[in-house]
Amino acid sequence: MIGILIGVEREHRKADHEVFAGVRTFAIACVSGMLATFVGTIIGFNILLIAAVLIVLCGVALIYRTYTLRGRLGLTNVIALYCTFLLGILVANSYYLFAIITGVIITFLLVEKRPLHSFAQKLTDDELLSALRFLAVAFILYPLVPSEPVWGIINLKSTIFIIVLVMFIGFVSYLSLRRVGTEGGIAYSGLLGGFVSSDATVAALSGLAKEKTGLINSFYKGVLLATLSMLISNLVIAFIVDTSGRTAYFMAPPHILMGIALAALFILGNNKDGNVTEQLELKSPFALKPAFEFGIIFLGLQLIGTFASEYAGIYGVYALAIGGVVSSSAVTASLAALAVNGSLSYATAAQIAVIAGIISILNKIVLIRMVGTPELERKSRLGLLILAAVGIAALFAWMSFAGNISF
Repeated sequence: MIGILIGVEREHRKADHEVFAGVRTFAIACVSGMLATFVGTIIGFNILLIAAVLIVLCGVALIYRTYTLRGRLGLTNVIALYCTFLLGILVANSYYLFAIITGVIITFLLVEKRPLHSFAQKLTDDELLSALRFLAVAFILYPLVPSEPVWGIINLKSTIFIIVLVMFIGFVSYLSLRRVGTEGGIAYSGLLGGFVSSDATVAALSGLAKEKTGLINSFYKGVLLATLSMLISNLVIAFIVDTSGRTAYFMAPPHILMGIALAALFILGNNKDGNVTEQLELKSPFALKPAFEFGIIFLGLQLIGTFASEYAGIYGVYALAIGGVVSSSAVTASLAALAVNGSLSYATAAQIAVIAGIISILNKIVLIRMVGTPELERKSRLGLLILAAVGIAALFAWMSFAGNISF
């Protein structure tokens, strides 16, 4: 079945060009790997070597045939055939799940030929280098960093881990935005861009509004959806840092009510006034500079929160919410980490994180005023003030009720 799965995809390519290895060839190659392994246990494993050489020779013949007819080597088909043979060996050794997963991955890579080529060609050199540097941080620096906290306070390993996860969320949205562009409209771009950076997205939308003054309503909807992305992202970050879910639990009701308010504002402002085709200029979150900026903010807030909790009491910790002007995500991550470490209660960490989100919402009004048009500022100000008011009311109501809840 693994061989048939990969072979069907290869056979499907006959619509584009002649294929010299289809369903039967790939299925038999996979069975050959399995049979050679079984027979090897009886007569010796030289038979496995002979089978591998035979598959390689078949691959050479395929390369020659493809080159003579189409003028190119066509290595993908040959490599896929050899991998299918190896999957048969895995099946014979009872690695069923690994063989199935690998077979599905190979088929996916073969099916997604055009999108993968298109994506690779559209990548800029800076984006590629940024991704490589970030991967080096994730897979080389992270394993080398000691697990023990520095001075008993700063846990560098957990900091890098949080940075990797948060930037990964942003990068997925960034890729979607790059691939689809603004074909789904400015509102769609605002939703995806908000996961990369809600403030950067609002600033980008505000700048475009100066050029497209007749489409203020579209930009307003984009601002609302970028704010919605920020709220969702903060909840996800809280759960990533505090896997017990308690911080996210205390944050959820105000966020849900603000989300409902956002949906109502979006529906009320859903007038059809055209579309915009310009691409939002957002930096890749895989770049090292924004990654380490996030990390520095996170560490700084964590240190301030630790010392404020120890020397200034709970009211000193509430000052962390002001960090929402810079990054509500970093504030949320640092507060959830403090709650996990026992420096704060989960309820208090959630309260301050929600306040930081509300401050970030209010800060967007200032951003629009600085970068955008007066019309967009007037329209967005009312919606964002309503949203902040809903958040404040929901926070007070929920915390009064949650005061009677214990875990």
